Amino acid sequence: MTNSTAHSRARRNPADGRAPVRRAASGIAVLLLLLGALGFVPGITASYADLRFAGPGSGARLLGLFQVSALHNLVHLVLGAAGLTLSRTVAGARAFLLGAGAVYLVLWLYGLAVDRRSAANVLAVNPADGWLHLLLGVAMLALGLFTGRREHRR
Repeated sequence: MTNSTAHSRARRNPADGRAPVRRAASGIAVLLLLLGALGFVPGITASYADLRFAGPGSGARLLGLFQVSALHNLVHLVLGAAGLTLSRTVAGARAFLLGAGAVYLVLWLYGLAVDRRSAANVLAVNPADGWLHLLLGVAMLALGLFTGRREHRR
């Protein structure tokens, strides 16, 4: 008699033994790396020929919606790489989620305050970016605060 679930139970789940805060941090980090990398892919980034290093003159739009510049993409890539590195420990994962979450809330405020046509719009942000930065910031802060509450700090 063969039990089809026996094999699946025998395999180790990659998430086994990893604290929820570490899984959350590494998942967010991968998302940020993906967003940063896709900002450099023609076709996925509309008007790719209009991509500039920085500033409001960058007319490129990730998924046709989010205004990006090379600098904007690099911010996502750097934060994603930091997240993968820091997610190796519970304390690092929590620090990443709280710190980068705060950074995204600052980016949201920056997007609200900056004149989008001025040179001060160095990252090239638009209203869609603002909503994304707000969502990322709130989600990351919530994950950092609540996924590690019952965990033993390592």
